Amino acid sequence: MLIKLHPTGPWRIGPDSGDRDRVDRVYHSDTLFSAVSAAMLRLGKLEEWLDATARAPEPAVRFSSCFPFHGDTLYVVPPRSLWPPPPSAKVRWKGAKFVPLKVVDDLVNGRAVSEDTWSVDGPSECLIAQGTQGPYRVSVRSSAAVDRNGAAVAPHSSACLEFAPSAGLWMQVAVSEDRWKEPVLGAIRLLADSGFGGERSRGWGHAEISILDDLPLVTPAEGETAWWMLSLFQPGPADSIDWQRGNYALTTRGGRVDRSGDLKKPTRMVSEGSVIVASSQPHGAATDVAPENFAHPVYRAGFALAVPIPWRQS
Repeated sequence: MLIKLHPTGPWRIGPDSGDRDRVDRVYHSDTLFSAVSAAMLRLGKLEEWLDATARAPEPAVRFSSCFPFHGDTLYVVPPRSLWPPPPSAKVRWKGAKFVPLKVVDDLVNGRAVSEDTWSVDGPSECLIAQGTQGPYRVSVRSSAAVDRNGAAVAPHSSACLEFAPSAGLWMQVAVSEDRWKEPVLGAIRLLADSGFGGERSRGWGHAEISILDDLPLVTPAEGETAWWMLSLFQPGPADSIDWQRGNYALTTRGGRVDRSGDLKKPTRMVSEGSVIVASSQPHGAATDVAPENFAHPVYRAGFALAVPIPWRQS
């Protein structure tokens, strides 16, 4: 399933640094899994959900991270082995964090990307068609907390994403057991109503959803296969990765446990856009990142949602 989230107001996706005046552009797959798990708890399906995913040898559901879209254009973190193109006098390719899927298809099949067709939108870090605008901009909004007696005021500000009309975030959901399709959609609808991300008490993070059949994947090309990550990835026992090849980046994921606010154990993960060379399709794993002596496990999902592309040494 390809699911589009159409924001009805600002969104705050907290950065790894935790700075209130900064905002992340990607709603990462591990955060999405945690949010869906919290929704499953409210729907009375948490234990069954964890048995089918975090505790299972092979998860019944995998999520990509959430990337921008604008109209019919889906943006994505491009494969690191193919991006950026050769330097151009007109376009600073390296400034684009997100590119349209059709550009990735051109790269995979060895077609040149025209410097006369595209430009980089600074506010969104997206590669956009000439004469168009980016899917969002970053804004900082101020507010103040007032105590019940009105005697003290605590002003603060938070960075957020403000989306253009017909823009939002999209995700890919891979469901290997049909019985989980409707519960997952129900959990995402619940999250769309209650809010994703931070500042939900201010009405941020709400969205309407639309569902498409599947992701219009890039056209496969001949050659040795590598795996382009659309999710965060933590290798599992069944994964056989050739770490001497590939083109990948690592990120450290932290965060706090919902409700208690305790710090989760940090985890090093392979980031979106990485290209992995493996003997078979990567699987990934979920790990318990609960604080020491915590009352129950807290799972961070590192399941791979990956697209096969030809391997080319950059």
